[in-house]
Amino acid sequence: MKSMKNKKLYVAIILFVLGLIGILSMLTTNMPMPQDIRELLEVQYSSFQIKLLLLINPTFLLIVAITIGIFTYDRVNLSLPVIESFIDSRVKAEFKNIIIFGFVGGIIAGLLMILVGESFSKILPDDLSHLSQDVKPTIVLRLLYGGLTEEILMRFGVMTLMVWSLSLLINKKYTIVYWLGIILSSFIFALGHFPIVFNTMENPSFLLLTYILVGNSAGGIIFGWLYWKKGLESAFIAHMFAHITMIIGEYLFYIL
Repeated sequence: MKSMKNKKLYVAIILFVLGLIGILSMLTTNMPMPQDIRELLEVQYSSFQIKLLLLINPTFLLIVAITIGIFTYDRVNLSLPVIESFIDSRVKAEFKNIIIFGFVGGIIAGLLMILVGESFSKILPDDLSHLSQDVKPTIVLRLLYGGLTEEILMRFGVMTLMVWSLSLLINKKYTIVYWLGIILSSFIFALGHFPIVFNTMENPSFLLLTYILVGNSAGGIIFGWLYWKKGLESAFIAHMFAHITMIIGEYLFYIL
């Protein structure tokens, strides 16, 4: 039998490996940054070295998020059933349920984000066209960084912290505590996309920023609900399938 301390250590190691895989997927694309900063870095570093430097910040954030989540997730009845079942045979994971909810949730999230994108494309055709030309994440990056790393950062780290903090303030684990945690972490998740926008465009419009907030928050709420009800792994699956749905949607709109 593994002690609770050892169990949490194994969970942390597995999450770090998964999150690091997502971070390494950043090497498959050119991350946008202000031109003056890029020119300054290029004086001393090669393009590949610059890419490696860009991995430092998300790796640090990953460690912080895992540390926060490990000490708080089980205190508010949040779970990682699949990972925990591999570590501890006493934990039973409903694999079929987790996969089905993740798959369906991901499709719904992807369709919502497509709907938001199409709605705003009629209002901001030039801004969205400019953004899509400059920001071109690879499929690997979208699936691995989005599906794994972002979920560990935002759900396991930020959402868990929010739910735990609110439960201390209210002194109960009411449903409202989880919903507030889901909504707040989804909002922060959406705000986390702002640096890429500002690195790409000097003065992004209020409507463009609204699009970023609405589109990413919609997916974040679904992923957060899945983490709460089905476990973090279901959120992993949903985030990946949201991107797969959007990729298919982008392809269909392109050929049509």
